Amino acid sequence: MIKINVRRLTAAAGLAVGLLAVGSLASVAAFAGDDAPDTRHDTEILQLVAKQTQAETIDHGKKGLSLGDERTVFEDVYRDGKKIGDHSVVCTYVHLAPDALQCVGTFSLPDGQINAQALLHLPAGPSIDIPINGGSGAYGTAHGYVHTVPAGETERHLTFHVTR
Repeated sequence: MIKINVRRLTAAAGLAVGLLAVGSLASVAAFAGDDAPDTRHDTEILQLVAKQTQAETIDHGKKGLSLGDERTVFEDVYRDGKKIGDHSVVCTYVHLAPDALQCVGTFSLPDGQINAQALLHLPAGPSIDIPINGGSGAYGTAHGYVHTVPAGETERHLTFHVTR
């Protein structure tokens, strides 16, 4: 059986994308829940909450933590308390001592999908900005970043800064 600090890894994976990773956070669109574009920069601000529903650590190769081991996380995504989509992320250990994970995630939202990717160094900071590297549907030309802040072990507050 592998010995991985699952709590630390779950928080790291959650921070990584958000994956993700998922109460509202104040930003340009602030507390009104308004997701209108910021016309000064043609950037759309989305404030969402992600709540983890499943997570699994996969031990590849040598027993215990080793290069190539993975952490997968699935989250439901909410706006103003209503579920509007979901998010999945896969993080792969690419360096040990100090630990680094390559994380790739996808947010499935009503108007399309947003893809994000990051190299996460552990221990992670109190918040992380994850680059958006594309999407589909209304987000087909998306770029920008997702600011993710943990709100407990299985919940994250997300602020998307999406330019299309």
